Amino acid sequence: MNVHEYQAKELLRRYDVAVPRGIMITKGADAKKAAEDLGTPIVVVKSQIHAGGRGAGAIVADAAEAAKIFNNNLKDEGLPKHDKPGGVRLAKSPGEAAEIAESILGNILVTKQTGPEGKVVRRVLIEEGCDIAEELYLSILLDRAVGRLVVMASTEGGMEIEKVAEETPEKIMRKTVDPTVGLLDCQARDIAFSLGIPAEKIGDAVKFLKSLYAAYVDLDASLLEVNPLVLTGAGDLIALDAKVSFDDNAFYRHADVKALRDDNEEDPKELRAAEFDLSYIALDGTIGCMVNGAGLAMATMDIIHHHGGEPANFCDVGGGANAEKVAEAFKIILADENVKAVFINIFGGIMKCDVLAEGVVEAANQVGIKVPLIVRLEGTNVDRGREILANSDIDIISAADMTDGAKKACEAAGITG
Repeated sequence: MNVHEYQAKELLRRYDVAVPRGIMITKGADAKKAAEDLGTPIVVVKSQIHAGGRGAGAIVADAAEAAKIFNNNLKDEGLPKHDKPGGVRLAKSPGEAAEIAESILGNILVTKQTGPEGKVVRRVLIEEGCDIAEELYLSILLDRAVGRLVVMASTEGGMEIEKVAEETPEKIMRKTVDPTVGLLDCQARDIAFSLGIPAEKIGDAVKFLKSLYAAYVDLDASLLEVNPLVLTGAGDLIALDAKVSFDDNAFYRHADVKALRDDNEEDPKELRAAEFDLSYIALDGTIGCMVNGAGLAMATMDIIHHHGGEPANFCDVGGGANAEKVAEAFKIILADENVKAVFINIFGGIMKCDVLAEGVVEAANQVGIKVPLIVRLEGTNVDRGREILANSDIDIISAADMTDGAKKACEAAGITG
């Protein structure tokens, strides 16, 4: 789960991480008072959506204009910049802050990360100006290759870290953290020196870095990114921006964090799936997938890709699904307008093939199937499952195995070669 910037900064304040003062508003009329309360000559009006590139994005009035801006200026690198105002702007007076906020709220912000549909801006952060001497980069995340957390730092703040990694990888410093001892002072000092922190401020920088690490661990985060991390004219470090993602599996320990979820920023299909305890993630492809077991789901997506297709989703109905749960999963997959074919790949163990078949038939009767359906069943009660599907009115393409199913799904979706 992701949270908004203003929420991330409130969480970091708990750990004494320095962040700018700011006030979140949902009405343009409140921007003037917020700027006055902050009392700084300059304030920053920052759109709050779950996507990066807000400053370089475009505020537009409708979805058609958002798609046009995205496809012509944001989709690829090297294209001319658009002439629309962005989602992060400076205001030199409370009145100007109010004008900017009014022009942003309720409109669509489209960036490289939103896709052509953009996102409606429902919240704006009015934040105090900052004396920026240098913009740096810092993040903490799990390195799955080594099974440990890694702290990444770079002097190239304000840029996309992927671009830095591609063009100047030598400018990225990595420190792997032993979970038994946490981030060591010596590691934090190395990071601080690599970022060019003044010698007299190294001690403060170590405290800042260790506070960020403590926040990451205590909150069960999956990503904590500060970009830019600002070095002020006085030599202090401030998290000028903050992005935090959380491990949903740890929410039983963090009811307060779970309460920060903004349903407006979530995929409606994923929200619906969560209600039925389904593991569903929307993707960009055209082949819908329904599988039981995360490992089988990953293998199914891989083999679809191997044969030239792209999965439209990750959908694991789990080992103990009932017919109702399967039916709901099927309906969620079919609700995606990009789906051109559906591949059901079930290996029955705890999840019996006849239960899956009953759920598919139930869903088909409720919503109808307008795309090809490819089914591969193996395992517990497979004969009964195949019989249920054969006796239904559903037009099914049977698959002998996973490879056969992936090939047929790609063909049915119009993918050749």
